[in-house]
Amino acid sequence: QKGTIVSKVDLSLVEEGRFVREHIEKAIVREVCTKISDDQLFQLETNLLMQELCLKKGSHNQLFQLDEEFHQLLFEICTKIRTWNNIRKMNSHFDRLRMLRLAKNHDFEVIVGQHKEIFECISEKNPDKAEAIMEKHMKLVFVESKELKAKNPEYFN
Repeated sequence: QKGTIVSKVDLSLVEEGRFVREHIEKAIVREVCTKISDDQLFQLETNLLMQELCLKKGSHNQLFQLDEEFHQLLFEICTKIRTWNNIRKMNSHFDRLRMLRLAKNHDFEVIVGQHKEIFECISEKNPDKAEAIMEKHMKLVFVESKELKAKNPEYFN
């Protein structure tokens, strides 16, 4: 007999992944403020416009991909793509929680709004504010994980 068993989301692994991402991405966004070129700024802006279009059209799977791309672009700007790839490897539970959020709650306006704020800080070359918004952005998962676990306990350890 064969079968596939999907493990439950482990919130301690979600938190560890969030912790690593928060601290590295705060440093990344600070560096982006000093390194970004006009072409790279345009790439981020294009990504944000696509995120807004996905919000309007209700294309939430595409929005998830654009969210990932937005963060990856920040790492690429700093030539830290290996760091991004290593973070990706340890974030499976974090990503599963994000996908669950997407399936259960289609309110991505807060996330896109924070991406826009981060972009504005980068455009203004304001690393302190960009870092503060990135920290707030990465902490969204705290509130969401508690809410999702309360509504869907069968998905969690």
